[in-house]
Amino acid sequence: MNALLVASFLGWMLIALSAVQSAPIVAALLFGEPVLPYLATALAGLVCGVPIVVGVRPSDLQMQIRDGFLVVALAWGIASVVGAMPFVIAGTLGPVDALFESASGFTTTGSTVMTSISTAPHALLLWRSLTQWLGGIGIILFAVALMPLLGVGGMRLFKAEVPGPIADKLTPRIADTARRLWLIYVGLTALEWILLVWAGMTPYDAICHAFTTMSTGGFSTLDASIGGFQSPLIEWIVIVFMTLGGMNFVLHYRLLSGQFRAVWEDEELRYYVVVIAVSIAIVGWTLFQLGVADSVRTATFQVLSIVTTTGYATADFEVWPSLALLVLLQLMMLGGMAGSTSGGIKSLRTLIGVRTLASVFSRMGHRGAVGRPVRYAGRRVPDEVVSGVWAFLVAYVLTLVAVAMLVAGSGYDMVTAVSAALTCVGNVGPGLGEIGPFDNFAHFSGTVKVVLSGAMIAGRLELFTLLILFHPDFWRH
Repeated sequence: MNALLVASFLGWMLIALSAVQSAPIVAALLFGEPVLPYLATALAGLVCGVPIVVGVRPSDLQMQIRDGFLVVALAWGIASVVGAMPFVIAGTLGPVDALFESASGFTTTGSTVMTSISTAPHALLLWRSLTQWLGGIGIILFAVALMPLLGVGGMRLFKAEVPGPIADKLTPRIADTARRLWLIYVGLTALEWILLVWAGMTPYDAICHAFTTMSTGGFSTLDASIGGFQSPLIEWIVIVFMTLGGMNFVLHYRLLSGQFRAVWEDEELRYYVVVIAVSIAIVGWTLFQLGVADSVRTATFQVLSIVTTTGYATADFEVWPSLALLVLLQLMMLGGMAGSTSGGIKSLRTLIGVRTLASVFSRMGHRGAVGRPVRYAGRRVPDEVVSGVWAFLVAYVLTLVAVAMLVAGSGYDMVTAVSAALTCVGNVGPGLGEIGPFDNFAHFSGTVKVVLSGAMIAGRLELFTLLILFHPDFWRH
């Protein structure tokens, strides 16, 4: 374990987070609000980060596999602590609530403990949206893009951070991959901002929602979320960009490179589209039967919001029929595509899991028969990937059960407990029961909030990156 390298990377991360504070500082000056919460946070990051990196030459240090896992896990934890400081200094939230809000931001979960969002300072809401934007494609991936400046190879960090069972590089050099992904991310964010301003949002609201849509985070500047704007045009724009955020960013790169055939033939994308289409059809039909106006748009928005784990709301779906709620609960678990900014199990894992079951069934009842190999994209899926998918599914279910039992043990009903586990581990945002689309998490005890914060971070890091730190073998030479 190279402690010096880990400390050096975290020091640079603190410096980067200090630099980002310039955005809310500018917003505070423009809106005539106090700059102290953001200035103090920036100074604290510099005071802690600069002494760590001074005199250290990362090019002389070699990153090992364990270093990568430890850096990623610590980075998300430290980022959540730093991100909580403006909320505390501004007097908006207490330390535990601020930690929950910050963790929810950086993990792009979107769950909130704020009871009155619309009255909060503009600069603070901008920082709140920025945490989701930074966490969307990954603060680690952003740092990897800067690795050549530090002389440190970033592939180990990329494997630990990028969601999904298979890390798909765009270019031979990981730093080039990171930069291209971020250019796509920034470009799509800018495009959405332009369209939202054109649709009637103020530039401020548009940038906040562009940040939280492309990151599939779901924080809004209004208590009523996107529904508060009462604009079908805005909803359709958000629907498009939620869909893009839930797609593998490698596909965006291929689209921009003119590789249309490769995108069309992507098996996970086809599966993702079919799941969305079927879910919209079922939910839309139930809403039509219920007499809901604009049932197609309402169903489309909420299905995309849940499956991409964005968490925006335009309707109180808690009062919908049970069939629609069951569809939404399943989508909370599924999530978007691997390599996207979404949370959840991911479509690729589900697809490989289903094909593994088909392979098992093909040899059942035939003594000595060899089942069909699990294939994806015309190639045989390695056994270690298949076993990794099933190990992840087991870990995911066990984590959900543990979190749900803790919430239920705190006196909450089963619906609230189960949906709290689903929405935090899956980084979805809203749930059911006492944490519905227009409720919040403020009523939970401090202990539950801390555990749910940990669950959000574990879910964002795809469980293994965090859970492996608790295995004794990880710390052995």
